[in-house]
Amino acid sequence: MSDKGFTDKVKGKVKKTVGDATGDNSVKAEGVLDQVVGKAKEVASDIKDAAQEVAEKAKDAVNSDSDK
Repeated sequence: MSDKGFTDKVKGKVKKTVGDATGDNSVKAEGVLDQVVGKAKEVASDIKDAAQEVAEKAKDAVNSDSDK
């Protein structure tokens, strides 16, 4: 089961916070990047889910049309 980017977003938020607290811009930047990666995974997962739903509806429509 996929976490849909949740882990990357949390890890990124922690790194960004640590970077802010310590003044380490490198760690802060890594945190921001991790959050972006997490968001990208979330969007990709949402697109995949939507595509699967559309495919199922199309399959159902074809099957119901062939039953007529």
